Amino acid sequence: MQGSLIDTLARQGVTRRAFLKYCATLASMMALPPAAGRAMAEAMAAAKRPSVIWLPFQECTGCTESITRSHSPTLEGMIFDMISLDYQETLMAAAGHQAEEALRHAMKENAGKYLLIVDGSIPLGQDGAYSCIGGRSNVDLLKEAAQGAAAVIAVGTCASFGGIPKANPNPTGAVSVSDLVQDKPVVNIPGCPPIPVVMTGVLAHYLTFGSLPELDDKKRPKSFFGETIHDRCYRRPFYDQGKFARTFDDEGARQGWCLFELGCKGPVTHNACATVKWNGGTSWPVESGHGCLGCSEPDFWDGGGFYKALSVPADPLKFVAASSVVGAGVGAAVGFANRASKNAARSAHETTTLADLEK
Repeated sequence: MQGSLIDTLARQGVTRRAFLKYCATLASMMALPPAAGRAMAEAMAAAKRPSVIWLPFQECTGCTESITRSHSPTLEGMIFDMISLDYQETLMAAAGHQAEEALRHAMKENAGKYLLIVDGSIPLGQDGAYSCIGGRSNVDLLKEAAQGAAAVIAVGTCASFGGIPKANPNPTGAVSVSDLVQDKPVVNIPGCPPIPVVMTGVLAHYLTFGSLPELDDKKRPKSFFGETIHDRCYRRPFYDQGKFARTFDDEGARQGWCLFELGCKGPVTHNACATVKWNGGTSWPVESGHGCLGCSEPDFWDGGGFYKALSVPADPLKFVAASSVVGAGVGAAVGFANRASKNAARSAHETTTLADLEK
């Protein structure tokens, strides 16, 4: 926690130019005005590194793997120089009693100031006995750590919404962070796993402005979850033309046609996969030939089948002619209604969401 961020970066060979480029890129990704990049650089350069405590609960470690899959010095890699990660079981050198002592020390020394990151759901069954750390249940650890936190960041769909552990029949009684923490600000960053830059972006926003970013009705950052996968998908023109792949190896699939009929959940899934992508912007599931699973939405595992198309006629060109009397539904109807609504509102710089269309 000693010294400013810019001093720490300089000692590690990160130039001021690279730092400014990082801030400008991050501001752009978060839909902030151009001047925000310099403001972020000035604020973070002078800031002390805040304490961050990361508690892993009923999870697969995929969220940790995601944020550490960086190519230095990138957005994902630099964020570790901006915080003091005082407890994270997978990454820390200490173990056993030493690790638990580090957790207690961090909570005491930074009471009321530290950020608490949680990945994994919290099991309530058998009095929380399904998942314990150091002989204590996840429930007890979360309640204690959240009490002294400035804010809580739920990383991954398991922490955000319960995820796969909560899937029917939910044998462990898994719940989300928000189900238990209701007296502190909570940010949900869902995804299975979440996109690294989304996680680092929230942390950088907090470092810069001392507050959390604007959230949607599911407590997700609007800058990353404000639009659906379908809104930004590069296959969208084929969808609008009614061109769909019907098997994974037919001519349509080879031509890159829309994967709607193969079960893509892009029209009802909010995330930034189509624009931010994965592995340093290399690719994302739809680009690699597989439909979106909807993993950043609540209860995605119980959504009716990953390879089953959403329940509307698959030919949007025929459907549009008849849809005016039945209203907008999910899938093809949502896509067309969304497009028409956005064109009408463009001059006012508004964004229509799926929730708006379903009202």
